[in-house]
Amino acid sequence: MAPDETVPPPEVIYVSSRRVACDGVGGALGHPRVWLEMGEANFVECLYCDRRFVLKTGSEGTEDELTAPGVYEGSHGH
Repeated sequence: MAPDETVPPPEVIYVSSRRVACDGVGGALGHPRVWLEMGEANFVECLYCDRRFVLKTGSEGTEDELTAPGVYEGSHGH
């Protein structure tokens, strides 16, 4: 099922990797950490919190939790 493009996501996070993990920013308001793969698309949405992770134009590098709090990219995450 494709995401409904008429309803905006609650939060859009720009990332530099097609593989990200989301934990809803952790703490009491978070959710279990899930790893998300974009595949051939340029975005992926978390099934728990609906955050949308969008690949930055020209990106496919790495980021870390210091540059994107609450977002973990690649296999080098926490």
